[in-house]
Amino acid sequence: MALAIIALVGALGVFVVVRTFSNGIKLPKIGPECTVRADGEVTLDYVQMANAATITAVGLRRGMPERAVVIALATALQESKLENLDDGDRDSVGLFQQRPSQGWGTIEQIKDPRYAADKFYASLKKVKGYQKMRVTDAAQKVQRSAYPNAYEKWADESTVLAKALTGRATGAVECSVTGSPVLRGAAAAAALMDGLRLDWGKGLPESATAKQDGGLTVQVTSANSGWRYAHWLVAHASATGLERVRFGDLEWHAPDGKWQAVTAEGAVGTGRVVAEVFN
Repeated sequence: MALAIIALVGALGVFVVVRTFSNGIKLPKIGPECTVRADGEVTLDYVQMANAATITAVGLRRGMPERAVVIALATALQESKLENLDDGDRDSVGLFQQRPSQGWGTIEQIKDPRYAADKFYASLKKVKGYQKMRVTDAAQKVQRSAYPNAYEKWADESTVLAKALTGRATGAVECSVTGSPVLRGAAAAAALMDGLRLDWGKGLPESATAKQDGGLTVQVTSANSGWRYAHWLVAHASATGLERVRFGDLEWHAPDGKWQAVTAEGAVGTGRVVAEVFN
């Protein structure tokens, strides 16, 4: 099958299963899983994984530290299990179960994961000393939940996710994507570009340009930045028709979902990430 190549320079028969974290907490999960390994291991489904990547990207776009991302992910794990819920307690909706009646925005706004994450970070930033607080204490300052200590049980999982998704771990996000791709060729490439711009902002941390063949290129300046994008791509692969991602001397392939070493000829170095969509 021919492939449309996307070069990113530098930087979902369904069955229901249940994921049990090391602390005994269970997350409902649909379909094949994504596994994140970064000084610990977390398993999510495609939707949860993509939402975690989006929450992280919004935080980084705002210039928030990794600790803020940890707190945001722990909050979303507790409030919605990283699912963009249509309802909840009283008028709560979305990833963070924010309430229109409490001034978080309209239902339509809060249901946008990027808007919801941005509002969470904006409120967290106003909490004096949040970086030195326990995860649950900082989250509670924003959420004002009836269960103020509930967020702490997600501290370990959110730390693993944040380390990987901020780019501080190598080949840490693995998702196995099987079956027919939802998009192909130029449509798949466009979905990736749209997602990048929505999550990272119109002015990406690095510059992004589209190519006539349906590919795109993102210029980055460090290996850390490269892994942010590589992991983001894998996290969103199921919804975009992505087949391969390469960064450094590693390659992720959708059907097996693993990062594996490539030959010297196939390596792309730490100056770029190369992705291929189904054609």
